[in-house]
Amino acid sequence: MTSAATLASTMPPVSGKLTTHAPLAPLVWFKAGGEAEWLFEPKDADDLAQFLGALDPSVPVMALGLGSNLIVRDGGVPGVVVRLGKAFAKVERIDDVTLACGAGASGILVSSTARDAGIGGLEFLRSIPGTVGGFVRMNGGAYGREVKDVLIDCDVLLRDGSRQTLQLSDLHYTYRHSELPEGAIVIAATFRGHPEAPEAIQAEMDRIAASRETSQPLRSKTGGSTFKNPDGHKAWALVDAAGCRGLMLGGAQVSEKHTNFLINTGTATSADIEALGEEVRARVKAQSGVELEWEIQRIGKAKP
Repeated sequence: MTSAATLASTMPPVSGKLTTHAPLAPLVWFKAGGEAEWLFEPKDADDLAQFLGALDPSVPVMALGLGSNLIVRDGGVPGVVVRLGKAFAKVERIDDVTLACGAGASGILVSSTARDAGIGGLEFLRSIPGTVGGFVRMNGGAYGREVKDVLIDCDVLLRDGSRQTLQLSDLHYTYRHSELPEGAIVIAATFRGHPEAPEAIQAEMDRIAASRETSQPLRSKTGGSTFKNPDGHKAWALVDAAGCRGLMLGGAQVSEKHTNFLINTGTATSADIEALGEEVRARVKAQSGVELEWEIQRIGKAKP
């Protein structure tokens, strides 16, 4: 078996933390899945840029945020998983309506900073489990608003380590989709809101929080919304109509509280969770003729 030291010698030098055979289950909301071949937690953007520039171009690289919208398959993830830590989690006010946000900042931090600065329009970010990098990549949205409504631009590192600033128009946003360059890692974004009284912003954030608490299984091991809403439909209603509320496969279950959420009841493998999702898709197609698309990203290899 190849030693960690030998494996490490094939990697570029870093200032941050580089771990081989790193378990990913503790880092994702489902608490299931395999290892990353490599887990890189860069010290800062320069550290990440230098690493990417020196890394063998054939080695796959992907970014990991809070791990909320993600199934990591049980056979693990080849290549390098990049986890952006505290150095990428800063949120700063630029002017009366604009915030500069690191890609590792949570939606709660962004919306709270906006509230304190009297910037309205970003309250919806409080309700999306994840980080700015993920929001930007997938045009995250909730409660009638999407990232495309507030984004000015974003900074990305390309796979070769070069840095680019992309304008909103460069991303060609559609529903839960962007056209980021292949292999690009979002490291920062600029959001614009509008002047608003902090008290009004807090009231809206409270309303959103209460709505989520009532309707979503927030205290379960879940991955957020599982399927995209098809045109003219709500995914949860299609799943419910197909008789899937509470459906179980192994340790995975369709939430009784919100049928567009899958849950790890405690013993689920990622294979259980993904297979349950595919069973739900098949039943919905048979019942309504609608083909549900996954919203949750599925990465890595199945266990042999």
